[in-house]
Parts: sequence; structure tokens; C-alpha cells
Amino acid sequence: MRAELSLSAPLTFFLPRPRKRMMQAYETKLGPLNCIVIDGEQPASVGVVVCHGYGAPGEDLVPLGAQWVDLLGEDAERCRFVFPAAPFDLADLGMPMARAWWPLNMQRLMDAMDAEQFDELHQHEPAGLDVARKALSETIEALVKTLDGPNPSLILGGFSQGAMLAMDTALRGIDKPPAVLMQMSGTLICQPIWEPLLSTRLANTKVLQSHGTSDPILPYSSAEALYQLLKNAELDVRFMSFAGPHTIGPDMNDALVAEIQKQLQAT
Repeated sequence: MRAELSLSAPLTFFLPRPRKRMMQAYETKLGPLNCIVIDGEQPASVGVVVCHGYGAPGEDLVPLGAQWVDLLGEDAERCRFVFPAAPFDLADLGMPMARAWWPLNMQRLMDAMDAEQFDELHQHEPAGLDVARKALSETIEALVKTLDGPNPSLILGGFSQGAMLAMDTALRGIDKPPAVLMQMSGTLICQPIWEPLLSTRLANTKVLQSHGTSDPILPYSSAEALYQLLKNAELDVRFMSFAGPHTIGPDMNDALVAEIQKQLQAT
């Protein structure tokens, strides 16, 4: 999924309230990663980090932040939304503006899907995942230091390759797991590593997972395998299936906003 966004000038979102409040989007560096941040005038107690997918530009998911701001109203001012750009530039592959969290062997992926060798993909630990996890963990640590209050909250998620990285970082990257973990059209990888960590690392994490039934990139059956793994670990997980391709499901926005509001009440 790609969303076009021009950053030639700062973005400003005005909330429809009696007194006009302002949310701004700006580019900055958190840890080792270049990020686009959306925040407001008030100190933020909830940080939301969302990782884009393979082949997308760094700002691909920023429009989601604008939607969340609109749905949250004044509550958005107590949030800081962070959209990091993946470190790998894919311009040399003929994909200008495209980025990746780690290189993909697309032919290997397509061959495995054609042969329905999904179990091999589920067991696989991609080369470069460890580097991406370290970079994202450092970015999250930098964000958390900016949050206000005695008990600031982290929400972590991603789309496609970004969802895989978010899961891996929640399980074996950051010191404290996120309060909420979003899996938007992701898939199961690293099963021998992830499976024994789930029940302890994500015991207090709400997992929101969505996947399209006609996804031609990451098969729906693999999303079901991930969901079953989460359920077997007795985690609090909500699976939102939708009729659609490799994109973000229609129920995710409302589900996430509801979880953000819960976290705001707790901080």
C-alpha cells in the first residue's frame, strides 16, 4: 500500500472543536531513523510507532495519523505519532523513493508462494532483521524518553514487512513490550524464535491483527497461522478479517482509536 504525501511544507491538522487546536507533522530523527512525527501543543503520554511496508516511501502511512487525529479529537493532543523510514533505499532496484527494513529475495518469496511452501517462510529468519530490530528499538527508546507522565504508554505496529518487524521488536527488541501491538497484513516468520517468547513478553499486550482474504502478497492462511500462534499463547488478540487484497482493513482505525483512548485513561 502506498499513500502519496507532499512534505514540501509542514502539515497542520485542525481539530473540529470550539477552540481551534493544532497538530503538526514534521520531520526529525529519533535514534538512528529519520521519522515523521505528528503531535500537538500538550505533553504526550501515549506514543504510537507505525512501520511502513516493503517498497513504500518513508511517509507512506502518515495519512493514517491524520485519520487518527480526526477520530480522536482533542485527545490526539496527548499522543505522539511516529512514522519511521526504513533504512534501505531501493532506488538501485529501479524503485525511486521506495525503502525496505531488510532486503527481500522477491523471486524466492514468489517461488515459495507458488509452491505453497508457507511453512518454510514461517520458520525463516530474514537476513538483516536483527539490524532493523536494533534500529527500531533505539528509535522507540528515544521516543519514550520524550513522553510525559509517570506511566507513559507505547503502541507499536506496522504494515506488511513493517508488521513483521513490529512483532519481532516487541518480542526481543525493546525492554518493555508495547501496551498495544498492531499487525496489519503481516505474516508469521521466525516461528521457532517467536513462539516461546509470546506468552511472557506479550502477556499484558493487546494485539490487533487484520488481513485481507484475497491478499496476493502475503497469504491469508499465513495470517491465520500467526493468529493461531497468538491464541495458543493465550494472548489478548483481536483478528479482523476483511474481503480485500494487501492493504489495511477498514476496521483497524476504529479498533486502534479505541485502544488509544484506553491508554490515555490509564496514563
